[in-house]
Amino acid sequence: MKIIVDAMGGDNAPKAPVLGAIQAAKDFGVEIVLVGQTDRILEALKEEGIDTLPPGVEIAFASQVVTMDAAPTTVLHAYKDSSMVVGARLLSSGGDAFVSAGSTGALLTVGTLVTKRIKGVKRAAISVVCPTEKGSCVILDVGANNECTPEYLQQFAYMGAFYAEKYLGISDPRVAILNNGAEETKGRELQKETYALLKDAGDLHFIGNVEARDVPLGGADVVVCDGFSGNILLKSVEGTATFMAHKLKEMFTKSAATKLGYLLCRSGVADFKKLLDSREVGGSMFLGIQKPVVKAHGSSDDYAMMNAIRQAKICVETGVCQAIRDHMDQMNAPSGETPAET
Repeated sequence: MKIIVDAMGGDNAPKAPVLGAIQAAKDFGVEIVLVGQTDRILEALKEEGIDTLPPGVEIAFASQVVTMDAAPTTVLHAYKDSSMVVGARLLSSGGDAFVSAGSTGALLTVGTLVTKRIKGVKRAAISVVCPTEKGSCVILDVGANNECTPEYLQQFAYMGAFYAEKYLGISDPRVAILNNGAEETKGRELQKETYALLKDAGDLHFIGNVEARDVPLGGADVVVCDGFSGNILLKSVEGTATFMAHKLKEMFTKSAATKLGYLLCRSGVADFKKLLDSREVGGSMFLGIQKPVVKAHGSSDDYAMMNAIRQAKICVETGVCQAIRDHMDQMNAPSGETPAET
């Protein structure tokens, strides 16, 4: 399996992508192609006492770097020899997955126009895996499409269900629409019309609406929303997790007694912190693209990048993109209508 890694993307590039990729090659047995400026990649390795590329790791030269403030619409022309664009081309010409911590908008544009959407997919969606009281859930879209139609959300529901089944191993995942109430009549026209499309879909385990407060409690396995609402939900969850981690630290360092209490439950605290650590997931999967494209957080360190590569590896192995490709007729069928046999 060959995974392409944008060595120049992110706040901590090239060090974080390079070291994360090397560790991934060692731990996961994948081939890695680091795309970027060769001299800076080798310099990052030398700073860590690594004089030669480890087995299974190679470099593909790209002279440019897509800046975080670059307009996505200009990337293919102004940055055509960038690590991001060259990486996407390598993905299309034989790679199995692509991982980048670069600009989200630029990566979405490159994934859509270079790697291409799966035929029949109207819009690619950014999906994230979030911990819940019952395990994990998939939320999509979390930022790619601020303006959506019911048909977009219908496809997101199916793509999210395939992702939850393949990546998380959830059998018959429960799918819900993010809304301001559980009743069928709640929400804007977008939510109401999407509800009508999904409620009679016999091949989808649709459970109705879910409120934001119930998402961390495991109210659904797949939470479907437009990119604007999804991004607000995601940032709220991330902010709450950071708040909880800070308060936990504050509580256990308050006095000698609380420090002693920490020593008694240190293992449980470590598990809790790990649960809230976004680095454990690695990144966000762009669902609807021909091959797995994983967006790592811009501030990712080498551990987060390693896990983003692990995420990409699992997506390849479990055939997430192929599952979407194989069920396009089903995804586009009107509610309650079974696609004709071919």
